[in-house]
Amino acid sequence: MQRHITPIPCKPWTVNGLSDGLLVSHYENNYGAAVRSLNSIWGRLSELDPTTAPAYEIRALKKAELSAMGSVALHELYFGSLGGDGGVQFTGSGSGTKLSDSVSAALAQHFGSFAAWKREFVGLANALSGGSGWVVLTYSWQDGKLYNQLALDDSQAMLEAVPLLVLDMSEHAYHMEFGANATAYIEAFMRNIDWSVVANRLTQATKGRPVMRKDSSEAQVASISPEELAARRATGEALQIIDARPRFHLSRSADMMAGAVYRDPERVHEWAAELSTESPVVVYCSYGFNVGCAVAGVLRERGFDARFLDGGLSGWYAAGGSRTLWPDPQFSGR
Repeated sequence: MQRHITPIPCKPWTVNGLSDGLLVSHYENNYGAAVRSLNSIWGRLSELDPTTAPAYEIRALKKAELSAMGSVALHELYFGSLGGDGGVQFTGSGSGTKLSDSVSAALAQHFGSFAAWKREFVGLANALSGGSGWVVLTYSWQDGKLYNQLALDDSQAMLEAVPLLVLDMSEHAYHMEFGANATAYIEAFMRNIDWSVVANRLTQATKGRPVMRKDSSEAQVASISPEELAARRATGEALQIIDARPRFHLSRSADMMAGAVYRDPERVHEWAAELSTESPVVVYCSYGFNVGCAVAGVLRERGFDARFLDGGLSGWYAAGGSRTLWPDPQFSGR
């Protein structure tokens, strides 16, 4: 059993007030570590004979498993909560560009108003400043009500409930950019909530169905996960791996996937002829959104067995994939 890295749901470069450097570091290092830790725990449990193993070892592993599973799920919900334009912050009502009537009505019903809900949610977040934990807006299946919840541990959660909105208050979520100013981080998060995601989670919760993960791309182009790519590379399979990040990344990033070659995505029609039709092609961009998907689509139209990398280079790093430095600071590619 293995948990795969989920591509980052939000587009980091569009989040106003939370830099892409902060979000990508959080995703690759902390979320990625949680997934790798969970897989390591599952590996140990699969080797364990519960009828003969010491009781303390079973307890420790199952406790660690619960915490790791919670951390993975909460991180995915956190990143999936980001991406809004902040309109609701200024209207304070259901007329905001992202706050649906259903969410507005639910918050008013259970908290009195959007402003009252926000005051409580932000207050709970500030109570965690300098510490760690999560603030979670939760829908309870038991009584059909909304609650703002503090999760002081990754495994703390209401039973028979669905998280609708998640804020990570661990220092790794903001200290790199905000230092000790947790208040500024909380304000930036609130400005960037994607209320359409919250509305979708509420709809799924009230219908009694599991919340579906947000896809990194809606395009119907063949993809490959970081874990599958790593497994295929480990067998020695001949793969053509193309770094197709936009050219401006050459000045922003000092590394790339080990074994990849850079090609300018805007010139795919020129360099496609250099590829071999005998070996599969894997194309990656930064996060697995439009660029890698589009380039892989063009290559498939030309007859290549091409796939884009789910989660892009960031997903590869989060899964523990190898990296190398750019060949040259002035590397131009084609």
